[in-house]
Amino acid sequence: MKIKLLLAWLIGACWASTAAAQPTATPETAMSAYLMVYFKDDTHSVHFALSRDGYVFTDVNEGRPVIGGDTIAQQKGIRDPYMMRGNDGFFYMAMTDLHIFGKQKGYRTTDWERPLELYDWGNNRGFVLMKSKDLINWSHTALDMDKAFPDLNIGCAWAPELIYDHNAQKIMIYFTMRLGHGKTQLYYAYTDKMFTKLSSRPQLLFDYPDSSRQILDADITRLPDGRFCMMYVAQENPGGIKMAFSPSINSNYRYQPDQVDFEPGSCEAPNVFKRIGEQRWVLMYDIFSIRPHNFGFAETSDFKNFTNLGHLNKGVMKATNFSAPKHGAVIHLTQKEAQRLADQWKLDMHF
Repeated sequence: MKIKLLLAWLIGACWASTAAAQPTATPETAMSAYLMVYFKDDTHSVHFALSRDGYVFTDVNEGRPVIGGDTIAQQKGIRDPYMMRGNDGFFYMAMTDLHIFGKQKGYRTTDWERPLELYDWGNNRGFVLMKSKDLINWSHTALDMDKAFPDLNIGCAWAPELIYDHNAQKIMIYFTMRLGHGKTQLYYAYTDKMFTKLSSRPQLLFDYPDSSRQILDADITRLPDGRFCMMYVAQENPGGIKMAFSPSINSNYRYQPDQVDFEPGSCEAPNVFKRIGEQRWVLMYDIFSIRPHNFGFAETSDFKNFTNLGHLNKGVMKATNFSAPKHGAVIHLTQKEAQRLADQWKLDMHF
């Protein structure tokens, strides 16, 4: 009897220890607001906008940066910010370390950080990684992919996004990367627990059937049936948003030929967010083929059929005090989190 009790106690203790080690996400039922993170070409910095309903967004700082790109990035500017709520109570951000107007701003004497003839357009070397408990105080690390993996001959590394891999129990970072003078493709790796570096070597995420085309800007959504939907951009004519599906988070994505945006011209930077308490998801994307550029939106309940929601401030999606957002992402917040952020920036909003 004593042996059985001891064995039961050991099994229970082991189970409790394992359960305690498993990070748990805040449930959707606790959410009551939305946070959009985006950047602007004129600032190359991080911007935040809050919404009570997921339709109308108000910038917390009247359209001015909340984190200056010149304070966190090696190139003194960031692009393509993405935010994830971690399963451990922290918020995580990843963004491209790149200032495309660095020469005009006096940050460098050349058009690009590295020689154009060797590394092509843009040719940045990596990302900025940030971590916060309260959305106000952030740690940050400049992740130099070129130094971490010099044998890859990285031409550029753009548009990082994040997702928690429950099987690996790690944060997966996935991104656009060009090797040498090749085409941009989609890759993934895992971060370390401190969120300061990569703990694995970049691997190909998706092999597009037409190797003559560049693909970029992946956004992965975990679906209710357990599958993963990856939105991404194929630079065709016009370039637009496509989908691929897989039962696995980082492999076996199946190509779907149709574009799901509603633009006659090219667009990029897809981001999908769910409407709180509803089985509806919003696809937001960046329309760079129009002047002035703008966000476009579509909505789906099955990831097969999409409804056109129009452009920002020209449909049901609104911005009250900012314009010209680029490459954004939206997450859910609790009432307490949203109010704390509004109070920090003295924004007259009540959640």
